[in-house]
Parts: sequence; structure tokens; C-alpha cells
Amino acid sequence: MAHEYDVVVIGAGTGGYVAAIRASQLGLKTAVVERQPVLGGTCLNWGCIPTKALLEHAHALKIAQDAKVWGIVLGDVKPSIDMAQVHARRTRVVTGLTKGVEFLFKKNKIDWIKGTARLGKGAQVHVTSSEGEVTALRAKEIIVATGSYARSVPGIELDHTHIITSDDAIALPEVPGSLAIMGSGAVGVEFASIYRRFGSAVTIIELLPRLVPNEDEAVSAELAKAFKKRGIAARTGTKVTSAVVKDGSVVIEMAGADGKVESITVDKLLVATGRGPVTDGLGAEDLGLEMERGYIKVDPLFRTNVPSISAVGDVITMGTGVHPQLAHLSSAEGILLAERIAGLDVKPINYDQVPGCTYCDPEIGSIGLTEQEAVARGYDVRVGQFPFGVLGRAKIANEPEGFVKIVAEKKYDELLGVHMIGPRATELVAEAGVALRLECTVEELIRTIHAHPTMSEAVGEAAHAAHGAAIHM
Repeated sequence: MAHEYDVVVIGAGTGGYVAAIRASQLGLKTAVVERQPVLGGTCLNWGCIPTKALLEHAHALKIAQDAKVWGIVLGDVKPSIDMAQVHARRTRVVTGLTKGVEFLFKKNKIDWIKGTARLGKGAQVHVTSSEGEVTALRAKEIIVATGSYARSVPGIELDHTHIITSDDAIALPEVPGSLAIMGSGAVGVEFASIYRRFGSAVTIIELLPRLVPNEDEAVSAELAKAFKKRGIAARTGTKVTSAVVKDGSVVIEMAGADGKVESITVDKLLVATGRGPVTDGLGAEDLGLEMERGYIKVDPLFRTNVPSISAVGDVITMGTGVHPQLAHLSSAEGILLAERIAGLDVKPINYDQVPGCTYCDPEIGSIGLTEQEAVARGYDVRVGQFPFGVLGRAKIANEPEGFVKIVAEKKYDELLGVHMIGPRATELVAEAGVALRLECTVEELIRTIHAHPTMSEAVGEAAHAAHGAAIHM
């Protein structure tokens, strides 16, 4: 006999566990099926959190290496990284947070069903435990939140020792002497920043003409300049044609946009070219769920074509282009979906207002339309840009790189996008998120007083610059 629930969530990542908590808060009897031995999904255990922990260690090493600038006396000791200590602290951080999610499940009376889920007919979910026992669950609503996995590209075979994914890169026991990275999205440039600071010789290989190709072009150019300064080699407009492990190293063949072929040999190759949906073994096709390239197709309120089954997060597509694979977006989708299931009045998410944060050095924060996107949509665009290097706070912090760029339209002065690269950019972008949500004009942003001395002054000054009246530039 099947165990009865109002909601069964498949997957305990940032979309699934948040949806479960919100559903339970709204009075729905809820269970979550998760096959991993821990809660939190990729973001908490193998993605966002452990990667950012490594980045904080890289930042601490940066400060130590600049000890003389800060008046810190280390004697004749050259600062270096102890990977055993790094990983021990990373594990403590991750474990503390996963235990926190377990506590939230108990607090909200959510049942954690351990095992692998498969969709069945009659609104059922069949869960197979690690011992092979099968449990049947029946729910009024099923939420698929199985997330994504780090995938390779055709012709590049992962061995998880020399040719690796981001899951492997967070746990390398030693700093590789040389590292090549395929792909310059958020994952690629974050690991480039980490391992270059740790001491690796790093080369980024990007098929498209510029780094972080989804960002505003000005941000891409600034990051390229910063990476060159740090000694990170960037090969843009370049395709990897083969990667072979030979004598403990990886021999990479690549072709540039001009057709010129060259070869490099590195200790490790990190494949950071994207993530694929986790739907294998789910039984989605057998149930008749509409799919697209392995993703589950949903409407703006996350309903699939099969009644009583919805989906959120990295595993979905809306058939309108690329769905951002971001932890905070998955959580927002999970909350909205739980509220819709509970009968609350909900409205679709505005995907133009989803912030993006890339924690490389220097950091990138962005929200809304880039200048190029705004022009393509037919807006009469005005922009304003202000450098961090002018600010007292940036000089004090010894982090003068980067800028804030505001994109607006001329007729109504509406703010369309804010793009920044530089110190604290991943925090500063929150102000821009509120501004876009409230349909702020540039004039209103100008009249918003920004405290001094702060990094946020760059946002206010960029607004002034959009009106041709920057004060300190």
C-alpha cells in the first residue's frame, strides 16, 4: 500500500528542499526523496558552497602574499597553501550547512525518504533504497527537482583523475602544476581564480570570442585584462579538438578561429562546458512527460503536460531559450510552486530580473539586460559607467579594479540592467535587484543617498554618469 502525501518532492537540492519547506509551512503533508546520503544537493555539497569556500581561502592567501602592503610581518616565510587544511575547513562548512537542512526537515515535519525515485502511474513515486527495497508513495502533487550534473563534450573522455569536472576540482589533494580549463562561464573562471592564486599555471580555453560570454561585453573585456595581469592565459575563439592522457599528463589539441592548430600539455584538464539535466532512470518518458534535450518542459508556473506533476530548477526548460541554472533561482521557483500548489495567488517569475553572481577575482555581479540585449530589443539606450578605483573604500581595500555599468532607456529613464565587476560585486548586485523589481528610474537611483566611504558609491556614481553628471570622474 502506498504512503499518502499532499506533496512528494524528488530531489533535495536548493529547489527541492526549499519547495518542501514552503509546502510544509502552508500545511501540506510533504516528503522528499533523495538518493544521496546528505541533503542540500549539488549547490551545497559539490557546487556553490565548497567552491566559494576555496575562493575564500584564495582570498586569504592573496592578503598574506601582500603582507607588506598591509604592514603584516611574516618574517622570511613565503605564504603558501595547505590543501589538507583547506579541505578540512571546506568539509566543516559543508557539513554544518547540510546538518542545518536536516534540522529544518525535522522542524517542518518533512519526511526524508532515502533512495532513488521513479515516477509511476496514478500519481505514484516508487523509491528504491540502497538495499533494493521498493517503497510506493502517492501524492496529490509531485515536484521533480532532480537538478543537473557536470557533463563533458563529445570526444573528451572524463577519467576524473587527469580530465576532471568541477566535482573533482573541489577536492584535488594537491595543487596541479598546470591546469587547463575548457569553458569560461562562472565555473571555469572561478576555478581559474582559485588555482592560479594557489600556484597553478592556468590556461582557459573558450570556444566563443570572449570570456564570460553571457555577461555585458565591457565586463568580459575587464575580466580579460584582470586575468592577463594575474598570469592566466586565455585562448578565446578556440576549440579543443582532442584531449588525451599520456604519461600522467593531458595532451590537448586545439584550433583557433584562424584555423591554426596548436598543442599544450598540462597536469589536469577541467571540463567546465556546462551541466546536463538529471532525468535518467526517472521514468519521465514512460509517463509521457514532454521533454526537450533531456530537460522537462514546463509552463511559467512549472506545470508539466502531465496533471499533478510539476518541476523546478536545473532540470527544466520553458522552451524559450536557456533556463538559468542558478541555486537562488531554483529556490525562488520552489517557493512559488509550493504556494501555487497550496492555492495561493502567484505570478510568474520575471527572468530578466534574476541576478547572476560569479565569484572569480575580480567578482562579477549582473542583473537585467546587457547593453547589447537592450539594443537588440529595440530600446533607445543610455549607459553610465563608474570605476571602483576612484573610490576611497576601494583604495583602502587595495581592490581598485573594475566598474559599475548602468543600462537604461532614454524615454522613461527606466533602469534596464546593472553590470559590475570588481570588489564586493556579488553583494552590491542586490541593490540593483531591488531597483529593477521596483521599476526604478535612473533619477531615483541618483537621489538615493549612498553611504561614504563604501563600494556601493560606485552604483550611485554610475547612475549620475548615465545622466552625464558623474561627480568624481
